[in-house]
Amino acid sequence: MIPRYSRPEMVAIWSPETKFRIWYEIEAHACDAMADIGMIPRENAEAVWKAKDVKFDVARIDEIEAVTKHDVIAFLTHLAEHVGSDEARFVHQGMTSSDVLDTCFNLQLVKASDILIKDVEKLLEALKSRAMEHKMTIRIGRSHGIHAEPTTMGLTFARFYAEMDRNLNRLKTARAEIATGAISGAVGTFANIDPSVEEHVCKKLGLIPEPISTQVIPRDRHAAFFAALGVVGSSIENIAIEIRHMQRTEVLEAEEFFSKGQKGSSAMPHKRNPILSENLTGLARLVRMAVVPAMENVALWHERDISHSSVERNIGPDTCITLDFALSRLTGLVEKLVIYPDNMLANMNKFRGLVMSQRVLLALTQAGVSREDSYKLVQRNAMKVWEQGKDFKTELLADEDVLKALSAKEIEDKFDLGYHTKHVDTIFKRVFG
Repeated sequence: MIPRYSRPEMVAIWSPETKFRIWYEIEAHACDAMADIGMIPRENAEAVWKAKDVKFDVARIDEIEAVTKHDVIAFLTHLAEHVGSDEARFVHQGMTSSDVLDTCFNLQLVKASDILIKDVEKLLEALKSRAMEHKMTIRIGRSHGIHAEPTTMGLTFARFYAEMDRNLNRLKTARAEIATGAISGAVGTFANIDPSVEEHVCKKLGLIPEPISTQVIPRDRHAAFFAALGVVGSSIENIAIEIRHMQRTEVLEAEEFFSKGQKGSSAMPHKRNPILSENLTGLARLVRMAVVPAMENVALWHERDISHSSVERNIGPDTCITLDFALSRLTGLVEKLVIYPDNMLANMNKFRGLVMSQRVLLALTQAGVSREDSYKLVQRNAMKVWEQGKDFKTELLADEDVLKALSAKEIEDKFDLGYHTKHVDTIFKRVFG
């Protein structure tokens, strides 16, 4: 991923240096386990640990790979340059490349998951704080982009909190599913290596042994992992889209923080654009872009092929790095989002009481008017608001057919905003406990 959308801690997980360090630990722990069961001499296993403080030379490994055309062999050759060719002759005994590659990849995904989980937890804190702050800040709810009925800004933040809380659980589940390792040798039969070696290596790395690997770890695990990341990306976009709509000039119920010295447009000095939420919409597309290739990686030939390899070399780092950046950006955006309660109220009243139509409809049915007739009575007055700019309550109070069923006071009562917020506390208890 380009530096513009990257954060150092996540990038470090995917660096060549980190990858080769993990490869080394896999091989070294495997040697220990093989020595424990008498498969290789103990002194050879101990010799491998001489390289524990070595900073592996990425350029040198690349140089070797240019000749061998095999990345794991290039690494093992470089390791032998540090350990000694005789001492290192038992390294990788009975193992296959996928034992190293797959176990490493899964460990990197686990480490990435830990960062992403922390990212979501920080976002949840921000969403909860804003929800509590605007618990009773009235705004108009919209369906199809059209005014519907009153809600609160707190409920908007609360539903985003609930969605991200589900995503937190999805990420934890994805982490658990991907936290497996395999040291099972060619075609996964353990013919040339004992299962105890796999158990030892996995325990040292904080993984669990893959129950059955076919030289590769099954890719349905990875498909589930990247699908979970894709859902998180979609939730990010869900929040970003709401902010973009709220910041539209005609709405202006909220806007991104505009810092001192910031410029909105090279041509129009007046502009204050929702650039962060627009950026998040784009980053969400990149995250979701990994889902289909990950799904397609599940079907491999027989015990293995490498059609998944090139895909994962790209989507592993790029998706995790992008999502990490996006979550951090969204957290900052939510924390600094500027809310305009007066504009929310003004927008709701723009159509002069029209949003209370359902209350009047229900009151008429409760007064004995059929639902069909009640709907006609309310709609004919509502259309005057849309088409002539009339005041809804005034029109109802002048409608003789409405007044036959409802008194003036009963009509007045239907325009009480508090009616729409009476269960906000109940919803907040459900969401926040």
